[in-house]
Amino acid sequence: MPQEDLSKLKIDSSAKQSVAGGRKRKPFVIAGALTLLAAAVILYRLGVIAPSATVDVTTVSMIYPAQSLSVLNASGYIVAQRKAAVASKVTGRLTQLLVEEGSRVRKGQILARMESGDVAAMKEQVTANLANARAMLKQAAVERDHAAQENARYQKLIAGGYVAQSDYDMIHTRYLRSLEAVKAAQAAVESAGAALSHAEVNLDYTLIRAPFDGVVLTKNADVGDIVTPLSASATSKAAVVTLADMDSLQVEVDVSETSITLIQVGQPCDIQLDALAERRFRGGVHAIVPTVDRSKATVLVKVRFHDKDPRMLPDMSAKVSFLSRELAPEELRPRLAVHQSALVEMKDKTLVYRIEDNKAREMMVATGGKLGDMREIKLGLKPGDRAVLKPSGLQDGSRIKVAER
Repeated sequence: MPQEDLSKLKIDSSAKQSVAGGRKRKPFVIAGALTLLAAAVILYRLGVIAPSATVDVTTVSMIYPAQSLSVLNASGYIVAQRKAAVASKVTGRLTQLLVEEGSRVRKGQILARMESGDVAAMKEQVTANLANARAMLKQAAVERDHAAQENARYQKLIAGGYVAQSDYDMIHTRYLRSLEAVKAAQAAVESAGAALSHAEVNLDYTLIRAPFDGVVLTKNADVGDIVTPLSASATSKAAVVTLADMDSLQVEVDVSETSITLIQVGQPCDIQLDALAERRFRGGVHAIVPTVDRSKATVLVKVRFHDKDPRMLPDMSAKVSFLSRELAPEELRPRLAVHQSALVEMKDKTLVYRIEDNKAREMMVATGGKLGDMREIKLGLKPGDRAVLKPSGLQDGSRIKVAER
């Protein structure tokens, strides 16, 4: 065999070293894998790399105790039970408007004035007629007194036979006429007085007054407009302002005729206004209107306010809860509460699993009374916190996934 062929049969020393090194590293690789596996088991048991559990959640919120006492809910609007479109009884031009939207007025207060020159002139004329009638009455009274004296003197003369009967009859007739003249003058004075009263009423009709205490809702006419009791043209106005009595505000709601048996007059109510969401108002059923709306199969129910707020306005939307009983004073404030199924009751403590960064964190809470399906939370949570419903099998720090609804 040639020399170069024999050299090829030699074993490469680098290959020997590689195989030996590989054999030496193999136990270290297996040990590392076992370490990683053990760490994974520990982390799994600790919940660090455990798969996310799908859970249902609820929100901790402020609720009113009235919600648990509600037997029926309905929606409606605030309506002023006393409302008027104030106008003049006579036709005329508006010369002065003394109020605007939102003005608070008292009964009898002048809201506007209409042109009154002709009515004022008529009043002056009637006043003069009354003065003339009174003067005529005084004149007739003087003549009556003079005729009475003459009649008395002639009665003595006729008794003594000093005058003729015809002369006495003439004096006596004049006396009787003077009596009737006084009556006529008195009637004329009364007639002139009545005419003056009529003129004063007509003049007062040009002053548009508030019929009751209230607030001006809308202004329907402006200075210069023709105001008439019955608007006969597009340029005339039938009303000057619209006025509402704010003390007569009530909530009107439509209740299904199938549920009307759950309501009775005087029943306590809880009223919530969308515009004043931070407050709840106590109320009571004032009236159940005995008429059914056939198109909607509903009955109109009127609810009065026990509590008032100056910010209440007609036509505000409202929600009414008809309650099973009157609320106690301590039940008028909202309370922090969570659904009862989120609580885990133990011997010496109560737990809630609050959601933080997709993990369930164990929280110890102090609870109060039941509020329907809810339980009052006195300590440990705050409004807006989310808690796990029926948290069976969870541990502190468990990874969770909120179920989609």
